[in-house]
Amino acid sequence: MEDRKANERDLHDHLRGDLASDPYYTSNKKFYAIAESNRDFVKRWLGQRCQGKRVLDYCCGNGDFALWLGEAGAQAYGIDISAVSVDNACKEANRRGLGEKVKFFVMDAEATGFPEDYFDLAVINGVLHHLDLEKSYRELARILKPEGEVICTEALRHNPLIHLYRKLTPHLRSAWEVGHILGKREIDMAEQYFKKVEVAKFFHLATIGAVPFRNLPGFSGILRVLQAVDAVLLKLPVIRWQAWMAVFILSHPKKPLRSGV
Repeated sequence: MEDRKANERDLHDHLRGDLASDPYYTSNKKFYAIAESNRDFVKRWLGQRCQGKRVLDYCCGNGDFALWLGEAGAQAYGIDISAVSVDNACKEANRRGLGEKVKFFVMDAEATGFPEDYFDLAVINGVLHHLDLEKSYRELARILKPEGEVICTEALRHNPLIHLYRKLTPHLRSAWEVGHILGKREIDMAEQYFKKVEVAKFFHLATIGAVPFRNLPGFSGILRVLQAVDAVLLKLPVIRWQAWMAVFILSHPKKPLRSGV
């Protein structure tokens, strides 16, 4: 295994195992207090499409999306390079009575071993910056059906203050991760492997200001006000790329020409 992959595996084994409750290594979780809106957006999109479909939670972590997909009627699969994460996901699937409906595997996301044209849909949540992007795009295009779609949520690198925070907190992430946060160019790179690449929505600019209030009684009201501000700001062509996250959709994978009779 490449050192890069081994480092990612080991880091996430620790973050989802013995360090899962250590505040020093989980301090960035405070920002996810404002992230419900992007998760809801992805779930609405999947909910309209996933019933009876074979869906991959790509680098699933503890399996949150795969478990939700199983409950929503999909044939759900989750893969991750971290055996600790996959074990956590399997235990939670059994606890929820989903052991026969959701399948989890320890697997290299850049070379999965799944057959070609296998999945109808895939969901990716904050993962691509951990991977070799070109290999990941190529592998996703290979394992998706010709009409398949991928919905991706990724952090963006363009906001200098957000990116400075990443550099100042190296213990929260791998060195590879910091250097490979996606920008517009990396999203556009997917056009080499998919016929359609669309940024569906940007999330979280003004709303980051709500994070310090997350444990106070007025948090939900502050968040709603700042979400209304973001609803305006994140429609502006230049400003929107300063957001923390974007959700983008890759569809109609480009398939290599196959020789044969």
